[in-house]
Amino acid sequence: MMKTALLIALGIVSAGYIAYWIGASRKSRPDYSDNKGFHFWIRSGIGFVTNFLDTLGIGSFATTTSSFKFLRGVKDEAIPGTLNVGHAIPTAAEALIFIAIVTVDLRTLIAMIAAAVLGAWLGAGIVARWPRRTVQIGMGFALFCAAGLFLMKQLNLFPEGGVSFSLDGTRFVIGLIGNFALGALMTLGIGLYAPCMILVSLLGMDPKAAFPIMMGSCAFLMPAGSVRFIKSGRYDWKAALGLTIGGVPGVLIAAYLVKSLPLKYVIWLVIVVVLYTAAMMLRSAFKESVAAAPQS
Repeated sequence: MMKTALLIALGIVSAGYIAYWIGASRKSRPDYSDNKGFHFWIRSGIGFVTNFLDTLGIGSFATTTSSFKFLRGVKDEAIPGTLNVGHAIPTAAEALIFIAIVTVDLRTLIAMIAAAVLGAWLGAGIVARWPRRTVQIGMGFALFCAAGLFLMKQLNLFPEGGVSFSLDGTRFVIGLIGNFALGALMTLGIGLYAPCMILVSLLGMDPKAAFPIMMGSCAFLMPAGSVRFIKSGRYDWKAALGLTIGGVPGVLIAAYLVKSLPLKYVIWLVIVVVLYTAAMMLRSAFKESVAAAPQS
């Protein structure tokens, strides 16, 4: 009964978010495109591939950021908002699937989701006001962290976890604090999958519990954070729409048709690409700092 109520709530939140975005788009469609050749099929293709990989456990934020940076598709300062706005609906589709098929203690699941949503709401209000250079530095370090987590996964350095599907006592409090922080970091572009997997494993939960917790957290927190990005106009409308349109079929195909793939070599490629993108972000921030410095 409670799981059904959670799924209904997710549907209502997603529908409300779509309605809000459509209403806001009639008034303003922010354009932060850095490349006029960044066409609809490219934006949608990125959405399809990144959400396909996200459903299989790789994540979508680091890969999308790398795509935007390589193709000069979205200006750096608008990338965090575009990620959150554009991936919100595909992530909701993932959450509906994983919450339905993986059983987790509902008290733990709902509390962890609520903590992440609060963190995202507060984090988005801060990131949406950051100047371009601060966003570049923040995303550069965020991508280095993401690459480090991917490397840990490849080298089997993630904690093994336990067999529990619930948290209580001190572990419950630590879980809430951890997911609050991860929700805030999501608004900067750090994906929740790998950190959440580590968090629940360290707390003695079965790593499979990370899927509904992570997907559910993202599905509820991304609309909350995205509303603040939409209000500020700090996102690229066309790119976000492409991520949404391409992302939903990517999720459904990965979840119901493909289900699993040998992704070892794909992840090594992602690590290299993300590290390069992180270096480019920090290089751009350095160049802007030098350009802004007073000339003697």
